[in-house]
Amino acid sequence: MQALKLVKTTELSHEQWLNERRRGIGGSDAAAIAGVHRWKSALEVWLEKMGQIQPQEENEKMYWGTRLEEVVAEEFSKRTCKKVQRCNFILQNPKYPFMLANIDRAVVGEKAGLECKTAGEWSGKNIIENDFLPEHILQVQHYLMVTGWERWYLAILIGGQKFLYKEVLPDFEIIGYLTKIESDFWGLVEAGIPPLADGSEACSNILEKMYPKSNGEAIELPSSALGLIEQYNTAKNDVKAAEYLKDDATNQLKNLLGDNEKGRVGQYVVNWRSQTQNRTDTKALKEKFPDVAAQVLKETTFRKMEIKEEKSK
Repeated sequence: MQALKLVKTTELSHEQWLNERRRGIGGSDAAAIAGVHRWKSALEVWLEKMGQIQPQEENEKMYWGTRLEEVVAEEFSKRTCKKVQRCNFILQNPKYPFMLANIDRAVVGEKAGLECKTAGEWSGKNIIENDFLPEHILQVQHYLMVTGWERWYLAILIGGQKFLYKEVLPDFEIIGYLTKIESDFWGLVEAGIPPLADGSEACSNILEKMYPKSNGEAIELPSSALGLIEQYNTAKNDVKAAEYLKDDATNQLKNLLGDNEKGRVGQYVVNWRSQTQNRTDTKALKEKFPDVAAQVLKETTFRKMEIKEEKSK
């Protein structure tokens, strides 16, 4: 199988490029649809494809990731003696035309590509421990699925000081999984039906952006909401039970330590240190310096969800 060249990117404006990306699912979308992306949910991807929200504007991290892409590609070539070149096309899977790929580099003389990444020190620790993040692996498996190539290389610069790279071969179990969930997801796009919300932080963030303020109105919820309320109450009770057990163990350990700061048992070290913090007493600030308080205190608006059981009349 050979991927189709959907459109030449060098001839597109940024807005045209974004419009082309809405025509299908890209590599960075795959991890979000699978629910393993740290900053993006399937719901946010759906909203972008439907044109209901704009993709995230370039921030400082994204800017430097783009600027350093060439550095990472050059270092990969230097360390591996493999020549790489830009691919100035959006690639398309001929069997599944909604599966697209905007790849960083193609490896000359091989049926292979290169994905260039940058990361800070915190992310770098997770990458070293976990041998690259799941979202990175799913992204390159998506590219392997789109192109039908034999391998992909992942290269990353961590904290501007540590360079790692690895070879990724097609995992046909993962590719089969991606084919299924991406096909299902694109069916929702074509039908105009949003995917279900999930419990990820990314999904919480996009819902808060979509519905920042309540309108004061009341509606009747569908009967399916009863199952969600039961799920919520069960989880809430489980959390309370877990918190009690945690607090019980914490207090017993504190009692065993007494005035001591540190205790050891088996392979564990328990610390109970004294710490001092300086915090603003907002109540005193308002009482003594109301004018200053009015200038420095910022009013924020947020929505709080709670569930109450109404007594039958």
